Amino acid sequence: MHSPDSGSSSEGLSAGPLQAGITAPSLSAPSQEAAGLLPLIDAAVLDELEDELAGTGLAKRFARDYAAMWDQRYSRLAAAVRSQDSESALDAAISLKISSAMVGGVRLAKLAELLETLIRLGDFGQGKVLMERVAMDGGLTITELQSTYILGTD
Repeated sequence: MHSPDSGSSSEGLSAGPLQAGITAPSLSAPSQEAAGLLPLIDAAVLDELEDELAGTGLAKRFARDYAAMWDQRYSRLAAAVRSQDSESALDAAISLKISSAMVGGVRLAKLAELLETLIRLGDFGQGKVLMERVAMDGGLTITELQSTYILGTD
């Protein structure tokens, strides 16, 4: 929905080969802390989605589907990370990043972006550690989305 700004923390990672001496763990910890400062849900994103869809109810339906698919989406991602299946893990992480951003789940989208970076680096050890945070914040995101948007008045 929104393109990442040019100052994003992952820009240097995807631009070329990893510099000598830089390891994924040193990249992950500060970024996880920064992600934790983001809100679970950005209501402005949902408002924009409603405006783009002309108030047809599709935005709320998309949010309901997103919430309903969380367990399946998380299970697929966790299994791929656990088995170190780079292709499936990358596909699942990107799917989570994009769908979370579209529904206003900015914190979860950022965590999925960090996970995507770790997968691209082949650092499944740190990826497994990050999955704990994805699970926790994913559940919180779904709860907040349901209580503040999905179950709200039509």
